[in-house]
Amino acid sequence: MDWGSILNNTLQGLLTPTTLAFSLAALGLAMHFGFAGLLNFGIAGFMAIGGYGYAIAVLTFGLPWWAGMLFGIVGSIIFALILGIPTLRLRGDYLAIVTIASAEIIRLLFLTTAFTDVTGSADGLFGFNTRTDGSGFQNANPLPAGSYGAGPFTYNEQTLWVLIFGIIMLVVGVVLLWALMRSPWGRVIKGIREDEDAIRALGKNVFAYKMQALVIGGVYGAMGGIVYATFANVSPGVFVTSLTFFIWTSLLLGGAATILGPVIGSILFWTLQAFLTNVLSEVAISGILPVSTTQASTLRFVLVGVGLMLLVIYRPQGIFGDKRELTFVK
Repeated sequence: MDWGSILNNTLQGLLTPTTLAFSLAALGLAMHFGFAGLLNFGIAGFMAIGGYGYAIAVLTFGLPWWAGMLFGIVGSIIFALILGIPTLRLRGDYLAIVTIASAEIIRLLFLTTAFTDVTGSADGLFGFNTRTDGSGFQNANPLPAGSYGAGPFTYNEQTLWVLIFGIIMLVVGVVLLWALMRSPWGRVIKGIREDEDAIRALGKNVFAYKMQALVIGGVYGAMGGIVYATFANVSPGVFVTSLTFFIWTSLLLGGAATILGPVIGSILFWTLQAFLTNVLSEVAISGILPVSTTQASTLRFVLVGVGLMLLVIYRPQGIFGDKRELTFVK
C-alpha cells in the first residue's frame, strides 16, 4: 500500500472548510445538548437554513455576501422560535422528534420543484460566491492568486480565504460560548440541565432560558452552514439526516459539555474519515478485501458507527468531557 499517499491525504483532513463548518455546528449542539440538555436531532436543518439563506439572499435579493450571511442567521433564529414555542414546555423527547422531522421538512422544501426559481430544487444553488458586480464572498478575497502553504497543507487563494474566514468565525464562536457559559446566564442554563424544577423554584423563567439556548445553538448551526456554503454549492443532498449524526459523533467524540471538545472532535472525525477512506480503498485495490473500492470506502461508516457505540458505552463523556455533566448517563 502507498502509505505516503495515505498519510498525505489524511493530513489534508486536519484543516478543511468542512472541518470548520462541522466544528461550528458541533458547538451549536454543545450549547443545545451539552449545556442546556436539549435533544436536537435537526442540526442539519439549521445548517441548511444558514447556507440556503445566505445563497438565496445573494442570488435572489441581490444582497452583498455579508448581508446574505446575516439573512441566513436571522432565518435560523426564526426557525428556532418556530421549533421552540410549541415544544420547550414539554418533555425533551418532544423536541427531539420535532427537530428531526423539521429538518427533513426543510430539506424537502428546498428539494421540491415548486420553488425551483429560488432554491434550485435538486440541483441546488451555485455561483453566489462570485458575482459580476463584485459583491460576492470570493470577490472580497484580499489574497493574490497563487498557492500557499507546503506539503499536504497547500491551498490556493480561494480555499485559503475560506479557511481564514472559517477560522475567524470559529475562534469568535469559541470565545463567545466560553464567555456565555462562565456568566450567570450560563450557570442558570447548566442548572436547568441538571434540575429545571429547582431552577423554576428559584423564580427563573425556564422556558425563556431554554428558548435562548435553542436560538444561540441554532445560530452556531447556521454559521456552520454558511461556512460550508462559502466553498461549495448548496443542495438538498448535503443537508440530509446523516449529516446530523455525523455532527453528533463529532460532539460525543470530543466531549458534549465542553468548549473545545466539539472542535477537536470534528477534526478527529474528519481525519479518521480521510484515513479510513484511503486505507480501505488501498486494501480493496491490493485484493486483501474482496470488494470494490467504492464498497470499501463505504465500510468506513460501519467502522465509525461501531466506534461510536464503543465510545458511548465505555467513555460517554468523550475525550475532554466530564461524565457527571451528561444527562443521558445519569
